Amino acid sequence: MSDPLFRLACTPAVLDAAPAGWVETMLEEGEVAVLADAGGLDAITALAHDLDLVTVPVLRAEETAEQQEATVIAYAAAKPLIWVAPSFSEDARRWAQRRGPMTLLVAADGALSDAERRRVERFTVILGRQAE
Repeated sequence: MSDPLFRLACTPAVLDAAPAGWVETMLEEGEVAVLADAGGLDAITALAHDLDLVTVPVLRAEETAEQQEATVIAYAAAKPLIWVAPSFSEDARRWAQRRGPMTLLVAADGALSDAERRRVERFTVILGRQAE
């Protein structure tokens, strides 16, 4: 995709256990960059194989949670963002509320639940309608 409609930042574990085809369908109009988790390179490689991708962008790891949030914010740039993380600081929440592009913060530590996947789906549908 040359110009993605949105960006997704998450760990590989977030996309584990998603129904077959769910991630691929969601990413038809978006792009993903992963943060390394306890699964390390093996988890990133498994995700790449699952999505039939030759490459997967990886966001750099930072020493502190604040620096990690700043890196995700820099990755978002001017695109709408779906950001999945175990938690968010008040600064990150304020940033998400105040920025122009739509932002969805999903607090999840590991695979998304059915309800969380539905939230993501609704968000991408709204973005798609706005782009028409």
